[in-house]
Amino acid sequence: MRLLMLGGTEFVGRAVAEAAAGRGWDVTVFHRGRHRPPAGVRSLHGDRTAPGGLAALAAEPGAWDLVVDTWSAAPRAVRDAARLLRDRARRYVYVSSCSVYAWAPPAGYTEDAALVEGASADAGPSDYARDKRGGELAVLDAFGPDRSLLVRAGLILGPYENIGRLPWWLARTARGGPTLAPGPRELPLQYVDVRDLAEWILHAAQQGASGPYNLMSPRGHTTMGGLLEACARVTGGVADLRWTDPEVILRAGVEPWTGLPVWVPPGSDLHDALHGADVTRAVAAGLRCRPVEETVADTWEWLSRIGGTAPHRPDRPAVGLDPEAEARVLASAGGVPGTTP
Repeated sequence: MRLLMLGGTEFVGRAVAEAAAGRGWDVTVFHRGRHRPPAGVRSLHGDRTAPGGLAALAAEPGAWDLVVDTWSAAPRAVRDAARLLRDRARRYVYVSSCSVYAWAPPAGYTEDAALVEGASADAGPSDYARDKRGGELAVLDAFGPDRSLLVRAGLILGPYENIGRLPWWLARTARGGPTLAPGPRELPLQYVDVRDLAEWILHAAQQGASGPYNLMSPRGHTTMGGLLEACARVTGGVADLRWTDPEVILRAGVEPWTGLPVWVPPGSDLHDALHGADVTRAVAAGLRCRPVEETVADTWEWLSRIGGTAPHRPDRPAVGLDPEAEARVLASAGGVPGTTP
């Protein structure tokens, strides 16, 4: 198999490139040269946002079995790449997002749920949902429905994360002491380890899958307690998790999802959208999800190896509470001490 990875040096793209190289595939990564690519791949350099930025790709001889694209800004960048490659690749995989569904999708929503309106393949940068939907439309226009695989991912965690969600929790539990743990402890979570996402993409594409797939773990694969207790264990057991009612956290002005990464209060539209997708189709197509303990431990090992500070995408907001804000919430709540591993 010959894979062309558009990107391939950070987070999802890197995981896909590494997984393909691990299978013995012939892997080419097209990137801007800002980060070192994985071992065992071939690099082409170009900036798809610049005039003539696809020149190296256009000049490359031969064809590919599979193209994987994770682009999340102006859809016209996906349009230009897909048009260039439509006669040179058998299948195009676009890593999209569950954000493409019209707000707010109900718990249990499938791939047939209503989609956001106003997206275009020809558009410049807009908001995240319309950018991702515009990317989907660009791929469908160039490759048609039978040669397009639309991977509507949700929360993605694991090594190489450059958003900061799991790295923030690992850093926080490593610091130790009384730690604001947003409840309820049994709150179900839905996410996908980036390596499970990568393996599913390669397997599904090789099997000829097409169309949209919600791509994250089954609902309740772990809980907020399972995630944070795994973080506390792997970072040395020095964090005293103080489980705190959602109402107390919200009254203190803490933003779900960003202030306390991953967490959103139960019963909210946000929780249904981020942790409530139906993934029956992806599971039937081979999705397998590793335990949360493995995702947490491997992410901590990676963070430790690079010095403890995770990279952060400049186009994404910072996440997490500062220590003073956390202390104020804990003081007002008297959070219930948990059993620290």
